Amino acid sequence: MEQHDVIGIDVSMGKSSCAIYHQDHCLYDFTFTHTITGFKTLFSRISLTTNPIVYFESTGVYSRPVRTFCENNRLAYVEVNPLALHFQMSTLRRLKTDRNDAHKIAQYGIQYPQALSQPFTPAYGKIRELTRFHAQIEMDIKDKRMRLHNALQQTFPELEHLFASRVSKLALNVIELMPHPDFVRSLSQTKLKNILSKNTDKKLSKAKTLRRAQELVHFASISYPAANRNSIQVDEVRYYARRLINLIQEKEKLVKQLKNLAQTLPEFEIMTSFPGIGDQTAAELIGELGNIRRFTNNRKLNAYIGIDLNRYQSGTYTRPDHINKRGNAHARSILFFTIGNMIRQQAAAPNHIVDYYYRLKKGPHPKRDKVAKVACMNKTIKCLLVMIKANQRYDYSYHGLKVQ
Repeated sequence: MEQHDVIGIDVSMGKSSCAIYHQDHCLYDFTFTHTITGFKTLFSRISLTTNPIVYFESTGVYSRPVRTFCENNRLAYVEVNPLALHFQMSTLRRLKTDRNDAHKIAQYGIQYPQALSQPFTPAYGKIRELTRFHAQIEMDIKDKRMRLHNALQQTFPELEHLFASRVSKLALNVIELMPHPDFVRSLSQTKLKNILSKNTDKKLSKAKTLRRAQELVHFASISYPAANRNSIQVDEVRYYARRLINLIQEKEKLVKQLKNLAQTLPEFEIMTSFPGIGDQTAAELIGELGNIRRFTNNRKLNAYIGIDLNRYQSGTYTRPDHINKRGNAHARSILFFTIGNMIRQQAAAPNHIVDYYYRLKKGPHPKRDKVAKVACMNKTIKCLLVMIKANQRYDYSYHGLKVQ
């Protein structure tokens, strides 16, 4: 068997500790900064080793410079899941500043050799970054929507009943224009209709604009706000309404980019042929899973996502099975949403995943909703992997009979 020197790197913000081992002997122990000079020092030490493999924890944005360094210098590396590392090396981390951490990561690499990490190709990497950016904007929208709700409850709470969705650009335009009932009370219905027609992003028919104006007049006549029209809360409502409009516009632009890039990949059409998986969902799945052809079987893909089973038995006690959650949380969230989408859209096209869901729910031992959906996630991933590897679009007559 070919011998490898192991480099253990304990990553922190802006700097890392490094321990380089040849078999069980430590060659170097040093700290380097995440700068050009620091990485030159690291490379000069690594260049003196034989068949080096770099081990480091995946610590979000802090570990990315180390990953980029390995990829730029074509170094074999293993980006270790912190939970898996902690599970197998329970004594690894007592304090984040412990200088022994780099040694323990290197020893982990020696004692428990892992498969090398496979970096995403540029196309998949860009989709991943777009997907993560989109998810961040979604979180920002939820946060700003709650803050807008809190402010609006003090100025003009009835506005939330004016639209089916509080975060539509049309609704936000109206909220920004009329954050307090006094702004409505001072206007005639005709004047209000003209203002709505001229100052909203969405083109409204005359009838719809008139109906909105009538509703606004009604809500203003019954509203009893907690703050006056010159209050800071009114400024706050306008601020969050404008922020939300900008975020929604940025989200729409990102979604368009995401779809356009994903459509260039061969698995996109295969994924979207699956009932309940639309263009955006397929693009986000590709962003989180990358090229799933790299997985040799669905069990490895399940482990990557974190929906493989965690079983525990001690003596006569057996704990109920549950998923590990040691994988990609973003992918799990998208898949869970996908199953819900399949169930909601079941009338549009036959889907064997939905059939399986109802078998689990109505069997002799009915499963709870979340358990049934996780089982469906497992089956969906298995089907997608087989379909993409075989370059085969979805066919209910095949999958409904063959995939059990």
